[in-house]
Amino acid sequence: MQNVIAINAAARQGIIAAQATSDEMLLERIADGDRTAMHTLYARHNVRVYRFVLRSLRDASAAEDIVSQVFLDVWRTAGQFEGRSQVSTWLLSIARFKALTALRQRRHEDIDQENVREIADDADTPETSLDRSNVSAILRACIDKLSPAHREIIHLVYYHEKSVEEAGEIIGIPQSTVKTRMFYARKQLAELLKGAGVATLAA
Repeated sequence: MQNVIAINAAARQGIIAAQATSDEMLLERIADGDRTAMHTLYARHNVRVYRFVLRSLRDASAAEDIVSQVFLDVWRTAGQFEGRSQVSTWLLSIARFKALTALRQRRHEDIDQENVREIADDADTPETSLDRSNVSAILRACIDKLSPAHREIIHLVYYHEKSVEEAGEIIGIPQSTVKTRMFYARKQLAELLKGAGVATLAA
């Protein structure tokens, strides 16, 4: 019995130690070939990256492929991370580049945009767990009507809680441009929400 308790205690300590390890420390260990550190970083960020890519591609299978590519790149290039931004920002930058590449490759295909909008986002987010008739569903529908550039800004700042500086790093634009896009995105979103009868959120 004591052995079992000791094993459980050791396991708990291992979990606590992994949780306490910073992303930067994990990358250093990954650069040295530490697979456990790679698994920890993946577990910590894969859902965030998946949701970010899914909102751009609207294709669950393609999003999963991109996530795999992102973390394969991390495994190969962890030693190149210079620490100029948060690790999560770096991951989303890689993911955005790969998602844009995938979208460019799609351009030659005949895609019905109306059908694309109907593809369900099956990511486990608060919005998708509620009925589409409620306010959260209306909000998502209105965000989807924004231009790609404005929608991207809203997702980064509100869904991924990135600062103006971090959003600029991910997209590759000046902070002033981020602020301008955010201003017009919020203005347009307020108008869309008001038109949808959600005056309280439009205020």
